[in-house]
Amino acid sequence: MTVATPNLKLELPPLKLGPLTVDTPVILAPMAGITNRAFRRLCREYGGGLYVTEMVTSRALVERSPESMRIIEHDDDESIRSVQLYGVDPVTVGAAIRILVEEDRADHIDLNFGCPVPKVTRKGGGSALPWKLDLFTAIVQTAVREASKGDVPLTIKMRKGIDDDHLTFLEAGRIARDAGVAAVTLHGRTASQFYSGKADWNAIAELREALPDVPVLGNGDIWSAEDAVRMVEETGVDGVVIGRGCQGRPWLFADLQAAFEGRDERHRPGLKEVADSVYRHAELLVETFGDEVIALRDIRKHMAWYFKGYVVGGELRAKLATVPSLEVLRGLLAELDPTAPYPGADAEGPRGRAGTPKKTALPEGWLDGRELNPAQKAIIAAAELDVSGG
Repeated sequence: MTVATPNLKLELPPLKLGPLTVDTPVILAPMAGITNRAFRRLCREYGGGLYVTEMVTSRALVERSPESMRIIEHDDDESIRSVQLYGVDPVTVGAAIRILVEEDRADHIDLNFGCPVPKVTRKGGGSALPWKLDLFTAIVQTAVREASKGDVPLTIKMRKGIDDDHLTFLEAGRIARDAGVAAVTLHGRTASQFYSGKADWNAIAELREALPDVPVLGNGDIWSAEDAVRMVEETGVDGVVIGRGCQGRPWLFADLQAAFEGRDERHRPGLKEVADSVYRHAELLVETFGDEVIALRDIRKHMAWYFKGYVVGGELRAKLATVPSLEVLRGLLAELDPTAPYPGADAEGPRGRAGTPKKTALPEGWLDGRELNPAQKAIIAAAELDVSGG
């Protein structure tokens, strides 16, 4: 079901990333275990934008691990093949980008400097890395140089910093701009916040003002088209990046496209439409993994997101969360009331695990200075983890 909302329009031109044009300036954020080919297709079927893979690690890609090669696969009709890369060593990052460019496996590459997960930050990676200005500069400069050999635009995604006492986003943004990145995305939280609390849109506005000569994209707490409009109006960003807001709601991209085009339709699906989307998602996962058992194991984590706010009995929810096959899934979905309407506000708002604020796991002495010391250089050299998608 679609409903009308009054006079809402995002006055934004198409997003330019080097030679690429993204007509609808909306980006699906890379999410581990979420933004695989199946979910990207499902979202693309609703609306336009740029749809990014799960994060792939540089080392795993250079070693051509089967999982990493799967992650960077795209459907034939993905007009812009976008890959997010993670790494802590400039040489390895450069080698990974050479593979993507020379083997024509990507049209756009994004570098991850925003991951707050302890197994990443305790090795100096993700949102911990921009604190070390020499390391951050070396990685971004190397990445841009290698990507430019194939005229592939390179962007970065980052957080405000490690915590409120160790902010990095303005310095990192300027370094990235000077290195020649095509755009900078800021998630308005620190690493220590994880996904808790509110995203700081004021910081996004501050970065937008500091970097007038490169596109700046905003990420954090966009749960609806109305939120996206508000972010653009309050921060002046050139596009919005959607993460947890689309979990269990791939139709959010239809709402966003409508808002960008000045149309007032909004998806408010009844239970039957949600059930149809769940089954479609599961079928696409079978295609993606080529294994029904793996695919149905993957769809389970999406169930609570899809049915948030809807009247679904506890026993049925439990069965959906352990569904073993497409046949069983069909039967369980048939038990739902197909006439049940959209539940309104109960189905909207925050979703996914927010976590709690916590001290960020870091290498010993990481905060003592802004450049790597010899011990930290040794840690970095050994820190290229094989955690693709993690």
